[in-house]
Amino acid sequence: MATVINMPRLSDTMEEGTVATWLKKVGDKVEEGDILAEIETDKATMEFESFYEGTLLHIGIQEGDTAMVDTLLAIIGEEGEDISELLNGGGNTKDSSTADKEEEVKASSTANTEENEGESAPSGVEVPEGVQVITMPRLSDTMEEGTVASWLKKEGDVIEEGDILAEIETDKATMEFESFYNGTLLKIGIQEGETAKVDALLAIVGPVGTDVSGVTGNKPKAEAPKKEAKVEAPKQEVKKEVSSKTSTSTSNSSSDKRIFASPLAKKMAADQGINLNLVQGSGENGRIVKVDIENYQPSGATAYTPVGVESFEEIKNSQMRKTIAKRLGESKFTAPHYYLTVELDMDSAITSRAAINSDPDVRISYNDMVVKACAMALRKHPQVNSQWTGDATRIAKHIHIGVAVAVDEGLLVPVLKFADQMTFSQIGANVKELAGKARTKKITPQEMDGSTFTVSNLGMFGIKEFTSIINAPNSAILSVGAIVQKPVVKNGVIVVGNTMTVTLACDHRTVDGATGAKFLQTLRNYIENPVTMFV
Repeated sequence: MATVINMPRLSDTMEEGTVATWLKKVGDKVEEGDILAEIETDKATMEFESFYEGTLLHIGIQEGDTAMVDTLLAIIGEEGEDISELLNGGGNTKDSSTADKEEEVKASSTANTEENEGESAPSGVEVPEGVQVITMPRLSDTMEEGTVASWLKKEGDVIEEGDILAEIETDKATMEFESFYNGTLLKIGIQEGETAKVDALLAIVGPVGTDVSGVTGNKPKAEAPKKEAKVEAPKQEVKKEVSSKTSTSTSNSSSDKRIFASPLAKKMAADQGINLNLVQGSGENGRIVKVDIENYQPSGATAYTPVGVESFEEIKNSQMRKTIAKRLGESKFTAPHYYLTVELDMDSAITSRAAINSDPDVRISYNDMVVKACAMALRKHPQVNSQWTGDATRIAKHIHIGVAVAVDEGLLVPVLKFADQMTFSQIGANVKELAGKARTKKITPQEMDGSTFTVSNLGMFGIKEFTSIINAPNSAILSVGAIVQKPVVKNGVIVVGNTMTVTLACDHRTVDGATGAKFLQTLRNYIENPVTMFV
């Protein structure tokens, strides 16, 4: 069934929008997340993505045209689907009785506005000079309310135009919401995790020290345009009138050339003092993107002229790759990661391993020693061996350690069940067996399920230090680097030593910084003194 997409309200004060450019054309296939168009609001040019899959059957607002919020923007449906009924209805899918009621409300609202004209805010409270009230924006065409997933700024922070204020969950996606103002974040109206209707007070930005205790989310009546046109004239006539005005103002503007550029490219150009009129865009339809700003050279500068043919090889994503992308994305953007790094003295570990491997029937790796040390450290710090569920924190009484294994199509994580009860040689044998199964695609789902902590080791590739994304629903993952020979200070003397850097990534919802640090202290003691793991 075809879906009508209306002009969205992409900022808290947006009344109308201009389609700067269409990135899809009628007949194109559209997937959820594809950018449909760039829309100019009263404050910025923003990318508008599709929340639906299908074929773009109709474009209601052409490039350069301006239309009111909720005007028919596009229709997406099945290829060849009859949309004449939707077009005849102007994209309005509501029944006539609902529409009549809305017209009555609009007429009543207009009358009330005229009666109260001149009032600056409810209860006689005026918004102080320079203060901007930001309300919950409508970030999709069907959004009724939004949830603040996280605040990236806190009260008292200095805000610049373009800064990301918060991540807001809509009915369809979690989206970044940026500030259109400069100033200080004076008040947060909706806390993290709270849900509020569109237009509810989200935040207040203004000069530092301004008293905003009496400011509500309702804006001065004088700021809102009168709604007489909506009652007296049909929507389509209003749209044409606005479009006419827009085309006139565009033709009379100081520049005849409309610049299409991503928000990031515009910010980079402004920071570097680059005139966008002089930049050649390499994006779709000549759109200026980040790489164009990075590669821009002023006229007169010696530029390298590349010779060759640009080409791409497209490899279809496997189900494994899609699953990896989905889960890692969910982990990275859901769990607030933080990282703790320590450098370990490996001299004793090297000596101990050599002694253990002197037995021809035993062969252990440094990774086996790390896994064993992690298992024993988790027993002493159970908070790290936990999961966040929203309503509660689950602390696992058992210790199942996942060991990341690289395979041709991505990454698999076989699990060592009850690793704290295994010896070095048992850990080594099990890791070798499971890694072999993973690389030959013979590993079972049960052998990759149930981890409570994960170890990722890239030391064998010469990587000295790195960070990993937590393997959900775990609360932590340890990244293990290569052993490096370097000058170190021991007993006040510079000697040649062997060190290894490990980094612990933690979910701050379940593992506090001090808890993570204590875990690493215990881990250090075990690895730097391997004999303690036999006690």
